[in-house]
Amino acid sequence: MKAILGKRKFDVVVDWIVFHPDHIEVDLELFRERTGQYVFISSASVYQTPPAMLPVTESTPLDNPYWAYSRAKIACEERLVRAYREEKFPITIVRPSHTYDCTLLPMRGQYTTVARMRAGKKVIVHGDGTSLWTLTHHRDFARGFLGLLGNPRALGEAFHITSDEVLTWNQIFEIVAKAASAPARLVHVPSELIAAFDPDWGASLLGDKAHSMIFDNTKIKRLVPDFAATIPFSRGAAEIIQWFDANPAQQMIDEKTNQIIEDILAAYETAWPKQI
Repeated sequence: MKAILGKRKFDVVVDWIVFHPDHIEVDLELFRERTGQYVFISSASVYQTPPAMLPVTESTPLDNPYWAYSRAKIACEERLVRAYREEKFPITIVRPSHTYDCTLLPMRGQYTTVARMRAGKKVIVHGDGTSLWTLTHHRDFARGFLGLLGNPRALGEAFHITSDEVLTWNQIFEIVAKAASAPARLVHVPSELIAAFDPDWGASLLGDKAHSMIFDNTKIKRLVPDFAATIPFSRGAAEIIQWFDANPAQQMIDEKTNQIIEDILAAYETAWPKQI
């Protein structure tokens, strides 16, 4: 790749696939003195988990002991910040939080959950379903993101770009069920129990989704005055279901996740006293 780049210069470089500090070192070597802005797509899951205070701001400590993915992103950020301080490498860090488009459902197994709903089956919601979450439509995210590109005031800074709409997980599942014209038979299961059956699913919950996350978007709005998230998840969910309905080949059921859901439900239900 280095040979291909040669002496080519880039006004802006956006990297959204790097998630290991060693990859950052490669990028620093490739783009040092070759770009006016290096934009690193991190993750809002890097913030202190669980957060000591809400709403979360860009100055909230970066500390996630539960999810290796988040710790890797933190390490990448720390290396880039050091490069900025020591050599003025022109970084901008962006921290999305659950940004979606019409192809992405916010549940484990993707369309598997919708298929279960439409079949009248139970679906799992972690915890008691009342933790607060933020879902950001990709078109809304793009408004804020584009305002950072080529913006000299964004250099050396970190920004999260999220919607101001806050929903409980119960509401999220109910909105998807309504869009799918299906019943929402929600079963609330502790995240720790889910993790015991599926460590990867558990890590994404205990290290992220199990905790309420509300974001203060003052910083991005100050730098990009035109930014405003205007698409509610109710509209986004309708777009998602319309896309899946129009593309039957994409209505794939993850059989492994489906079986894990059945196993968790069976184990959870045995914990309740038998009715006499």
